[in-house]
Amino acid sequence: MKLAIALLASALATSDAANRKLSFEKVAGYEPGSQVTDHCAIDLDQKAMESQLALKTDASFQNARRIYEEGAFSKSYAQITLTSPGLATSIAKGAAIMGKNAAGNEVAGKAYTSYAAGDLVLKVQYQTGDVQSSYVECQVGGLLVENSNTDGCLIANGDITVDGKAYAYTYVVETDNDNGRTIAGFSTGAGPKMRTDCKGCPYDDFSYFYNYYGTDDYAHEWVTAAFESRQTAFSRGKADFSRYDFAGREQVIKKGTAYMNVFMYVMREFEDALDDCESNCMDCNEGSVHAWDEGVCFYAGSIEGQSGASGGKLLHELGDKRCTNFKTCGQSGTDSEGMAKVNHELMDLFDLGNYQIKTGECALARDTTTSILKKMYIPMIQGSIRYAYKVDKLGGGEKEAAEGAVFAAAVLPRVHAANADAAQTIYNNMRVGASGTKFAEVKSAFESVYPSLGLSCADIGGLWDEAAGAYYPGMEPCGGVGVASAEGSASSVAKAGMVSLAALSAIPLLL
Repeated sequence: MKLAIALLASALATSDAANRKLSFEKVAGYEPGSQVTDHCAIDLDQKAMESQLALKTDASFQNARRIYEEGAFSKSYAQITLTSPGLATSIAKGAAIMGKNAAGNEVAGKAYTSYAAGDLVLKVQYQTGDVQSSYVECQVGGLLVENSNTDGCLIANGDITVDGKAYAYTYVVETDNDNGRTIAGFSTGAGPKMRTDCKGCPYDDFSYFYNYYGTDDYAHEWVTAAFESRQTAFSRGKADFSRYDFAGREQVIKKGTAYMNVFMYVMREFEDALDDCESNCMDCNEGSVHAWDEGVCFYAGSIEGQSGASGGKLLHELGDKRCTNFKTCGQSGTDSEGMAKVNHELMDLFDLGNYQIKTGECALARDTTTSILKKMYIPMIQGSIRYAYKVDKLGGGEKEAAEGAVFAAAVLPRVHAANADAAQTIYNNMRVGASGTKFAEVKSAFESVYPSLGLSCADIGGLWDEAAGAYYPGMEPCGGVGVASAEGSASSVAKAGMVSLAALSAIPLLL
């Protein structure tokens, strides 16, 4: 499959090069078709938030919450106030706006939204670049002053130029530089974007979570309840975080944001790409490609770098961490180090989906997306089983119990849709405040739904004891060591490879 993908990418690049110069950095090995450096930077919010949570004080948790709710690194804008009488004419969303920073250097931006003549308050979104390391130079939001970057921010009092006309303005650099994209917003805006107002609404995977928890913003409710040390307001899967001290709350917040808020938004972006995909049209799907690129960015982040070898903060890194625990690393999924098999498969599928959307093969892109969404649950299941064992057999305390609770919360709705009894067994063993945890019950409950989830014993693996060079007792892969992947999992990749080869054969007709 990798050869087919590589040939596809080469052929497509040749076709694109005839019309434009490609200049976008890879994202963990994936080559985007649009500028998404600003989107990839969402993992810097996660990193900054985690650094505050690690301090385990009331003040640091408040700092972390500000970053979660206000952002810091993605979709940065300045909210400025013009001198009366305001704008001379209306301006459209995206209109170019120029100003200067404190050093007197030019700052490029654009109108965050449309504005009418006479408007005094404007949001100026900073222009972003193609190079990830310097994509934007104004990063403030919810950060502490000492951690912010104001080098590229508009000067506090100055002039902006719009359509050749200068306007005087004022604002406070430290408090009026905000962010239009936040980890909290991935969940607070989920209802319209995934259940009610999108073209393909409701999205299947989001529906599992909405039906289980009883609310659109379940991820935000989970995180907020943990910040506030209270019980969640769920119809199912309730969690009472007043039972936890800082150690437990740190885990359910930092893993909840990455594996609940961001996790579902990754799925949303792939679905959104399909919503607007136009079949059999080579030049109609730029917006869909951009949405697809965003999904990959939110999966991998910026810290992973262009090769995907660095330790990130989002889902790509989670896959690589869990594969070392379950001996599912490498392309064959039998190693205990290296990139996770699930990441090898997903990155191939990301490439394939990108190509299919670009070439208007929307139905095939739907099949690819279905394979992607199934595989994304693998590390969540591995995490749940791992911490069930740690709590049951390895003396795990509050920290480990909290980690198990959040991994379970991130996959329970999907399990419930397949088998309500299995989900209840997992919840009873892993919920916050569970009276006891029996790892064998958790493992067996998950295994009972693998066929319904399109997964296999080999996809999940077994909990590996590296020191002993063997699986922990009772934690061997179900079906035996070396069992082949289930048809639903293996065939999805095989079919993707065949699609790639079929598409490749058509390339000469497209060039």
